[in-house]
Amino acid sequence: MNLKGKTVIVTGSSRGIGFAIAKAFAAKGANIVINDIKIPDETIEEIKSFGVDCIGIVADISDFEQAENLVKGAKEKFGTVDVLVNNAGITRDGLLLRMKEKDFDDVIRINLKGTFNMTKHASKIMLKQRRGAIINLSSVVGLMGNVGQLNYSASKAGVLGITKSAARELGQRGITCNAIAPGFIKTPMTDVLNEDVKNAMLAQIPLGRQGLPEDVAKVAVFFAENDYITGQVVNCDGGMVMQ
Repeated sequence: MNLKGKTVIVTGSSRGIGFAIAKAFAAKGANIVINDIKIPDETIEEIKSFGVDCIGIVADISDFEQAENLVKGAKEKFGTVDVLVNNAGITRDGLLLRMKEKDFDDVIRINLKGTFNMTKHASKIMLKQRRGAIINLSSVVGLMGNVGQLNYSASKAGVLGITKSAARELGQRGITCNAIAPGFIKTPMTDVLNEDVKNAMLAQIPLGRQGLPEDVAKVAVFFAENDYITGQVVNCDGGMVMQ
C-alpha cells in the first residue's frame, strides 16, 4: 500500500509507542487519527508538522460504542479508513495469588476487547473498500508468559488469536492483519521499573540494548506497505524471544 494520502488510526497514540507509530506513518504522507483518553494539542501539531492532516478523537476503545464513533469520526473527516493500528493497552501487574479481579478484568477489557471493538468497526469500512491493513500490538509475554503479568500475558496472547483469525476472515477482500510483539521497549510504562529489573531484562537481549518506540514503528509501517503479508507475528525484541 502506498501510504501517501491514506488514513491511519492509531489507538493509544498520545505518547510512547503509539505516538512513534503515528509519526512514522505521517512521515510517509498519511493522514493521522490520534486516539487516547487525553490528547495534548502539541501532539496534533507535531503530526501536522510532517505536512499531513491530523485530528484527535478522545475515546475509550474498550467501550463498543465509543470505538464505533472513533471509526465513524475518522471516516467522516477523511473519507476512508485504510490502516488501523491497535496499540492502546494497560498493565496492572501482580502475582497470580495477589491479583485482584478488577485488575484482570481491566487489562482484558482494554487490551483484548478494545482490539476486538476497533477491528470489528474498522473492518466494515475496509471490506467495502476491498483494501486495508490492521496491525495489532501484542507482546513477547503473550508468547512466553511472564511472572506477575498473568493478565497482561493473557490479553496479548488473545490479541494474537484475533490477528490470525481476522487474517483468515478478511484476506479475500484484500485486508491484511498482522501483529507486532515488542520486547523491552523504552516507554513511560517501562521507565518506572527499578534498575535491577531493567538490568535483568537487558541480560536476556542478545543485541544488548533496550528497544526504542521507533523500532516498533518501523515494523508497523512495513506491515502496512506490504500487501502480501498477513497473519504474521514479528517479534521486535532484540532477540529476547527466538522461535
